[in-house]
Amino acid sequence: MSSEPWTIERIRDALGSPDLAQRFLSEINRAPAHELLQVFAKWERIAKNLTAAFDDDTVTAVQRGEEPDGRWIDGTDRLRQAADRFHSHGAA
Repeated sequence: MSSEPWTIERIRDALGSPDLAQRFLSEINRAPAHELLQVFAKWERIAKNLTAAFDDDTVTAVQRGEEPDGRWIDGTDRLRQAADRFHSHGAA
């Protein structure tokens, strides 16, 4: 996992889904100044959880615009855990 700081761009990229990225950008752009950090922190958690739910090599390949290497990755348990974390933090 990268030690780079989380930025709006990095969160957008980590979300993967264009629809989810658009939702994030819409929320961050519409947030009043006093709510910006709260909105950013919410989406940072979501991005971190999504990144943790997948194999790092696969995520890196997809972020570079490449196809995953074709290995079967059974991420059912990791996705279930990520969903549980999302719900416990109030993310939709």
